[in-house]
Amino acid sequence: MPAFAEACERNKDPILAVLRGAFAGVRRVLEIGSGTGQHAVHFATHLPHLHWQPSELPDQLAPLGAHLVRAALPNLASPLALDVRREPWPCVEADGVFSANTLHIMGWPGVEAFFRGAGTTLRDGGVLCVYGPFRYDGTYTSASNAEFDAWLKARDPASGLRDVTDLSRLARENGLALSADHDMPANNRTLVFVRAPAAGARDVNSGWIQL
Repeated sequence: MPAFAEACERNKDPILAVLRGAFAGVRRVLEIGSGTGQHAVHFATHLPHLHWQPSELPDQLAPLGAHLVRAALPNLASPLALDVRREPWPCVEADGVFSANTLHIMGWPGVEAFFRGAGTTLRDGGVLCVYGPFRYDGTYTSASNAEFDAWLKARDPASGLRDVTDLSRLARENGLALSADHDMPANNRTLVFVRAPAAGARDVNSGWIQL
């Protein structure tokens, strides 16, 4: 039996609702950290205009591949071995990048490499969507997120909830701008970054958020 994550089943439809808008003009998506493949299968099924490229760490491809083989979707590619810390990333044609529940697992050097890789992969108008729990200016959005952060750090001091202000800075350094910040169930967010034009980010009323 393929691996199964209950969290993916709970959050896949709320995330899909955001991706319908964020990826409306996108045609090829690279997913970072596809895990069991449940998200990849669900999104490829309900967004047939997208070519979906799942990826995972080399030693974690087997459970991902099991879901993809069973789905047998024409717009769902075979999984790609990708470690964000190994640069440059494999050459992938994509105008969208998606990742769920990965940035709080990576150490900070991995988060930096994630944004460098996304910035290199995407061209002007490309879209990066990141789902998960985050902090804002050092403040947690809920007590449960604070407890989760403490649990993560006890397990691995290099991990932990990332601050949206820090992520926005990394994005700008790699040619991306925060375009939308969506409230999601269970105290999560979906952050949408867009490859910024050469002139830089505009204000929120023009469709860009500067932090």
